[in-house]
Amino acid sequence: MADLSAGPYSGVSEGGSVMETSVPTEIRPAQRLQLTLEDFGALGECLAHCGEVPVYVFGGIPGEEVVVEVVRRRRSYVAARVVEVIKPSPHRVTPPCPYFWPCTGCQWQHIAYSYQLEIKQRAIQKALQEVPDLSDVAVNPTVPSPQPFHYRNHARLTVGPQGAVGFVNRVTREFVRIDQCLLMHSWINETLMKLQGRCAETTQLSVRYGANTGEWLVQPRLKNLQVGLASGQKHYSESVLGKRFRIGSPSFFQVNTEAAERMVQHIAEKLQLSGRELLVDAYAGVGTFAILLSPRAGRVVAIEESASAVEDARSNATGLYKVELLQAKTEEALATFPRRPDAVILDPPRAGCHPTALEALGRLAPLRVVYVSCDPEALARDLTVLVRGPFHIEEVQPFDLFPQTHHVECIVTLSLKGPTPPSDTLVLASASPRRQDLLQALGVPFRTLPSEGQEAPREDGETPEAYASRLALQKAQQVAARIGQGLVLGADTVVVLDDQVLGKPHSPQEAQDMLKALAGRTHRVITAVAVGNAATGGWRMAHQVTQVTMRPYTVQEMDAYIGAGGPFDKAGGYAVQDPVFRPVERVEGCYLNVVGLPLCTVADLMQQFGLRPRPQPGWEPPGNCPACRAIAASPDPTADGGGQ
Repeated sequence: MADLSAGPYSGVSEGGSVMETSVPTEIRPAQRLQLTLEDFGALGECLAHCGEVPVYVFGGIPGEEVVVEVVRRRRSYVAARVVEVIKPSPHRVTPPCPYFWPCTGCQWQHIAYSYQLEIKQRAIQKALQEVPDLSDVAVNPTVPSPQPFHYRNHARLTVGPQGAVGFVNRVTREFVRIDQCLLMHSWINETLMKLQGRCAETTQLSVRYGANTGEWLVQPRLKNLQVGLASGQKHYSESVLGKRFRIGSPSFFQVNTEAAERMVQHIAEKLQLSGRELLVDAYAGVGTFAILLSPRAGRVVAIEESASAVEDARSNATGLYKVELLQAKTEEALATFPRRPDAVILDPPRAGCHPTALEALGRLAPLRVVYVSCDPEALARDLTVLVRGPFHIEEVQPFDLFPQTHHVECIVTLSLKGPTPPSDTLVLASASPRRQDLLQALGVPFRTLPSEGQEAPREDGETPEAYASRLALQKAQQVAARIGQGLVLGADTVVVLDDQVLGKPHSPQEAQDMLKALAGRTHRVITAVAVGNAATGGWRMAHQVTQVTMRPYTVQEMDAYIGAGGPFDKAGGYAVQDPVFRPVERVEGCYLNVVGLPLCTVADLMQQFGLRPRPQPGWEPPGNCPACRAIAASPDPTADGGGQ
């Protein structure tokens, strides 16, 4: 029988001496027991039983017959470690690290890596199968880490006696000096040697390294000049898929950079973004997902509570006009989110999502959700809520970001149940955030699916009203052809001066020409709306005309507005809503028509198809349109138990 008590497991035995197998009257530390290992526990150890007493064993594999040494006795269980292997698992290997037992930071170095991947897949499958709603959900094989060793870019170290640096054993709580950790990047191991014996001024150390940038962060600041290494940095940077990210000392960042890149690519594939969608990145951290996916979306809202992470994200998103950062708790932000997003990424802490966040997500009902989790039990709990709501699970894909440990990352892709939206859901054929905001205020369930065709030019002799109506109908019909059934809303807004349709400016010169022509004059804004049934082809159309008089603003005011990029972000509303420029002197008619979607017209057309507005409580439309105000003041038709 091989004796493994002095160090890492160096072999296995074919037979063995007689050990205690009956329940001892008192189980004591250092006592040895012969046990058969049953299954993995929650922290990567193996469960066994000595009589009725559960024994959690470090260094075993289920099915093995082993001799263990008792390390600790608790009221309800015993902690032990394998010291001899009588009947080995075929998946057992010799751990390469001399600190395997003293450290306990790695739980599975004694298990072949291919089998580690199987165990992690089964751990997620087991967590899901314990929930009736998820019992039939399949789990894909685990995607391996590009590197099974030396993958970590972050070390959290304890400083022991005489300034020694190392880790604390999870079971015994004893300090262990570490001169080299096989999980850490080689640069961090080189740094360990520089720090050894020179860090008595502190009790904890954090060492982070940018594997793709060569930058590092060591906290706290060390005063000992013998260290010979710059420390006390507030942040460092790392590159992911070619994009550089600033990471502050308190901010979270994935410890396995190469595996994280694979995760981003997987999420991009599963979200199926076309470049027009509104994407919400909840628990966004330093903005990794939001920023890397922003080229594929129309707009990205990143939600993060941590002030330090938001500060990093703002720096990382510099120059990215599509990315909006919101510092808030995810549950609070989603509960008051003004419109339905097309896709949502959830990457919560280990404990999972707040119940309010899941409830809000069910109400928002985005088309696709990607949930990133590092805890199978929390994942199963949250998925249960989501599948009992409007979502179903498309795929469960584990990723191994933490080889040699029991931890596993998992990405779950969800989508709305059924091939089509609910019957009372409208499809908006527009990517305009403003139109989405207005429909949200109107209380109409909707999703967005922008039209893809080019706007046709105005035909000879065609009135501006007819031109806007033709464009609105074309947009709606293009989307209707793609979805096959359901209600579709298309809209188009044109600015008309002396019967000339002024298009949206595409350059500073075009914006300058347009604003010069409008200064001090009255013009018309025409918005046409088309609503129809995609299955039957029945369409209803209407338009609104509003008179707008501009004040005689100065050239300097106009140039400042153009220089800030306003004309290229206002669509049909051009400068009407700008709080600084404020070029409008008077509006006669429906103000929301000028903004791009007259809700009075929209509500009238929708009701012809049996879809009634349910305005948000307390919402008041801007402007003085009596019809829009009447809609906002109308009671919810379902408040007294009635329906549509």
